[in-house]
Amino acid sequence: MIATEKRLYTPEEYLTRERQALDKSEYFAGEIIPMAGATRNHNRIRDNVNGKVINHLEEGPCQSFSSDMRVHLPETGLYAYPDLVIVCGEPALLPGEFDNLLNPTVLIEIMSDSTEDYDRGRKFFRYRAIPTVQEYVLIDAQTIEVEVWSRNELGKWTLAEQITDPAGQFTIQSIDLTITLQHTYARTVGLLA
Repeated sequence: MIATEKRLYTPEEYLTRERQALDKSEYFAGEIIPMAGATRNHNRIRDNVNGKVINHLEEGPCQSFSSDMRVHLPETGLYAYPDLVIVCGEPALLPGEFDNLLNPTVLIEIMSDSTEDYDRGRKFFRYRAIPTVQEYVLIDAQTIEVEVWSRNELGKWTLAEQITDPAGQFTIQSIDLTITLQHTYARTVGLLA
């Protein structure tokens, strides 16, 4: 068997392709990583949480972006699409560009069976290198579970909350917003026990 060499792309090639593509892909170290399509529960959870975030941030200095805002980390070359991004202060973008955010404050991922390992592992590891990120929220789309990870004053990441009680709630400290799991999972179907 002959091994084929994997083609690596420059960031410029990736961005050119991505801006013309119908499906989204992430990018790291020359590799283009196709993103799986979202499930009904994934979309419902994202919209439920984003609705609360948008209403809460209406008058303040922070704003949210949905999964079409690409986050970029120049130090590692990562380009990724979190499910929700919250930016406090003015959004910083790559010079001369409109779609590569450099200064997220909170990143939220809704995990599926196919993305859970990546969202908890390599992606979280790469996100931690973004100096402006203060919180990382993981929401399971298959079962009721939310984790909130926070960067402490020493720059260390700790699990601030892990909620599995359907009557529970979680707080995004950076924007002082508490969301119930009842609202988070409203109108989802077929969750595992």
